[in-house]
Amino acid sequence: MKIAILDDYQNVALGFADWDSLGAEIEVFTEHIEDQDDLVRRLDGCEVVVAMRERTRFDAGLLRRLPALRLLVSTGRRNAAIDLAAAGEQGIVVCGTGYRAEPTVEHTWALILAAARNLPAEERSVRAGGWQQAVGTGLAGRTLGLLGLGRLGARVAAIGQAFGMTTIAWSQNLTEEKAAEHGVTAVSKDELFRGSDVLSVHLVLSDRTRGLVGAAELGAMRQGAILVNTSRGPIVDERALLDTLRDNRIKCAALDVYDVEPLPADHPLRTAPNTILTPHIGYVTDNLYSVFYSDAVENIAGYLAGEPTRVMTP
Repeated sequence: MKIAILDDYQNVALGFADWDSLGAEIEVFTEHIEDQDDLVRRLDGCEVVVAMRERTRFDAGLLRRLPALRLLVSTGRRNAAIDLAAAGEQGIVVCGTGYRAEPTVEHTWALILAAARNLPAEERSVRAGGWQQAVGTGLAGRTLGLLGLGRLGARVAAIGQAFGMTTIAWSQNLTEEKAAEHGVTAVSKDELFRGSDVLSVHLVLSDRTRGLVGAAELGAMRQGAILVNTSRGPIVDERALLDTLRDNRIKCAALDVYDVEPLPADHPLRTAPNTILTPHIGYVTDNLYSVFYSDAVENIAGYLAGEPTRVMTP
């Protein structure tokens, strides 16, 4: 059996699970393969492909070009980049893995604190022989706004409350009662953007959330506000965000996700002012990778035994 492990940027997948137990030929790809023709060529003969989250898109066209593929394992419980219906039509089983919310929550707060205390600029100053550069933003008594109050948003809110922040939230289906369960006040969308000193995005990308944070929403934010996105890039209108940053209308945009990933080398966000940029590492931690790859091996073993586990369905 031939197995391909895709998008293992740090070249660590083999160290997080007992792959030898499968007795298979395994090829690890450490660089993202964007060109579909190249991807088809390199996956030729692979019966099993392990995909890291949504880094590689498996649409109907690609799946039809992989006749040997029988099992596609995606890390995480869902993957919007896989056409599950098309996979079913091709007789390809798609399985997911377990997940942990803590790494993304932790990274969200790493970005919030870095933005509030100007950590990138202060660190660069020290290394260059300088000293203090700016006055940081204290969080106690400020307002943390959550765009989405699901599993991740609620945990981010709890940490904000521990810092002494007032917490408010909005999403299309959020009720006052549900927000109150987490000590959060449900507000209107306009109130969320106008009232937040820190606004953190925690929505699933869908047709109704794509571009949800546009020019009007960004224009309503306070000049000293911080926008954090560890969810999905297209939820925030990239062009509107770039205009906002160039006009210095908010203090900082701290981003871990982008419209196109990996972010192109010449992308204007890389040189935009008032930004902290990380390479979609919100979930990239040792404890979560252990879950991802151990479950992937378990899924493959289950498939070989005729009992696939954690099967994703359309």
